[in-house]
Amino acid sequence: MDDAGLIIFDNDGVLVDSERLSNSILARLLTEQGLTLTTEQSIERYLGSTMARVRALAEDELGAPLPPDLFERYHEELYGRMGTELVAVPGIADVLTALADRSRCVASSGEPARIRRSLTVTGLIGEFDEDRLFSAAEVERGKPAPDLFLHAARCCGVRPDDCVVVEDSPAGVTAARVAGMRVIGFASLTPAALLGEADVVVDGADGLYRALRS
Repeated sequence: MDDAGLIIFDNDGVLVDSERLSNSILARLLTEQGLTLTTEQSIERYLGSTMARVRALAEDELGAPLPPDLFERYHEELYGRMGTELVAVPGIADVLTALADRSRCVASSGEPARIRRSLTVTGLIGEFDEDRLFSAAEVERGKPAPDLFLHAARCCGVRPDDCVVVEDSPAGVTAARVAGMRVIGFASLTPAALLGEADVVVDGADGLYRALRS
């Protein structure tokens, strides 16, 4: 995929190793509300989802509304723990350095403040221009809808069919496909079988680099 005009990176699970941390907090908070979940179950159900989608899915299963401040509490704890517990995905900094000649951006389901904080804490913020950090908060529909990826491509002035997306969630892979983009499934945490719609599935940074240079 060396010919792609734009590489669109998901953030959580692709650039920053945040999924276990964030889902451990989410699982505990939802369990307190009566929806008993382990960290692994939370990852399986909500990986790649916006908070609005998580709320809708959880409330549907509970049959009752969640407390209005639940996700405020979630973000408060997550931001606090990011400073000491969050790290970059192993090897991804080297991949970004090696691909310094390639046009790239970030397109994440996370809130804008979370994207910037996670990239800053892990030392990756300098790898992306400030105006190339895109959040699902900027579009009407989050993943698995294609809106976020199409928004990123449009803002970067690149046709969808000239983009390649790096995603670790089934919802993200579906979104890229619907957007008409090529997609690399990043199966560092996600079982590779769940990313089967991707053009290629890799299991770490080395495989990602090879796929992007192929």
